[in-house]
Amino acid sequence: MSCKELFGGTYLLLNPQEATLLDLFRLLFSSKLENRSFIECPVDIKAEEFRQRWLLFTSIVAQKLLFTSGNTMKMMGDNLELWLNTLSSNGGFLGLFKNKLKGKVITPDASSATFMSVAGFLDYRVDLVKSIQDKNDDAKYKALLSMMASKFSYENEEYIENAVRNRWHMKFWGLYSFWNDFQELWSTKAIILQDTKAKPNLIVVAFRGTQPFNSAQWITDVDLSWYELPNVGKIHSGFMKALGLQKNSGWPKEIDQTSKSNHLYAYYTIREELKAMLHANEDAKFIVTGHSLGGALAILFAAILTLHEEAWLLDKLEGVYTFGQPRVGDQAFGDFMKESMRKYDVKYRRYVYCNDLVPRIPYEDKTLFFKHFGPSLYFNSLYQGQVLEEEPNKNYFSVLWVIPKILNAVWELVRGFFLPLVKGKEYKDTWLMTLARFVGLIIPGVSAHLPPDYVNVTRLGSLREIQDLSVSETSKTD
Repeated sequence: MSCKELFGGTYLLLNPQEATLLDLFRLLFSSKLENRSFIECPVDIKAEEFRQRWLLFTSIVAQKLLFTSGNTMKMMGDNLELWLNTLSSNGGFLGLFKNKLKGKVITPDASSATFMSVAGFLDYRVDLVKSIQDKNDDAKYKALLSMMASKFSYENEEYIENAVRNRWHMKFWGLYSFWNDFQELWSTKAIILQDTKAKPNLIVVAFRGTQPFNSAQWITDVDLSWYELPNVGKIHSGFMKALGLQKNSGWPKEIDQTSKSNHLYAYYTIREELKAMLHANEDAKFIVTGHSLGGALAILFAAILTLHEEAWLLDKLEGVYTFGQPRVGDQAFGDFMKESMRKYDVKYRRYVYCNDLVPRIPYEDKTLFFKHFGPSLYFNSLYQGQVLEEEPNKNYFSVLWVIPKILNAVWELVRGFFLPLVKGKEYKDTWLMTLARFVGLIIPGVSAHLPPDYVNVTRLGSLREIQDLSVSETSKTD
């Protein structure tokens, strides 16, 4: 089925594997897009500005590089995780050395409750803050719970189940893997848990974000392709594909998953799971959350519920909490979502920490690409918050911000040594996070995107307006 038949609106689809070096060179000097073998779009879609063509160029080059380096990245990631866990299982460098001499090196089990991802080694924290958890109807608690669930979503099922049941004393429904029809991979992950002590009960759906060495997820992030849904707006195609877009039918309200080679799709599976859980506990509410790519999937999940007029579920949706979320759609999509959030009284909390690169991509462009909607809950490197229409330096690449960003990265590195002296040992950067801070001196904004600072924001962050914040109350600033 053609793109036009799929949705009936306009579209811009990039096919990087079809692009030659000559094709890429020509792209930079011509606004016409429709007659290129590696770009699929209607005749009236043009990239009039050089900046727009440059963004398309960089997106295609990045995808080509990621396609070719996918296996190498996976091997590097697997080896790094194994090495980190081997080091941890044997008691550090000295313990590993002694065990090697004795011939008793402990080999970690990748499916065990003690095996951690790279994200886990960036931030060891497992427990919630009791003083915040005791106020389980509080906005700060929901933000903390959302971010910790988002952090856990990077881990294996045994690790998550052990932490949720034995440390948080909550119900763990499972870690789910979902099929991407276009990548033909089980590339989307999400966890579902339930706080049975909260009144009303609170169900949390947390989508996994981009894993550092997963090329398929990075391709999703850097792809600037979009589809326009009539009466909704332009939406990032990679995020839709990750959520469960059907290759031959778009977003039908119902699909028969039993007839599709046992493939499970994120949106459809989670929607049905939530219906079953909420029918069994009709007083319960649910929130949807995610870090990075996971945040994009969280807000898009709410968007497709609205598209399908799932009023009963939307009435049960307490809020969408995202951390370091990239842009998902255009201005029209934002207007559609703001109206939906107002209609169903759904809170949308988009957390942005300091110079985090990811919320500033894909680059804002009202005519061809994407734009955030709703307020930014922006926190600086002292974890002081503000409610802003848009985070400062909204497109990241600005000459004026180079020196301030580097100076701030230096402060973040130094802060990692002083913060535990003031706030407690749980705020000490791990040695791997300290290495990431050094990388942040070269590329400011990379280390700022990692989970530790967002966990700190939900624990230490001050934002008096958060208790009463809603999209409708701040829409006048958009």
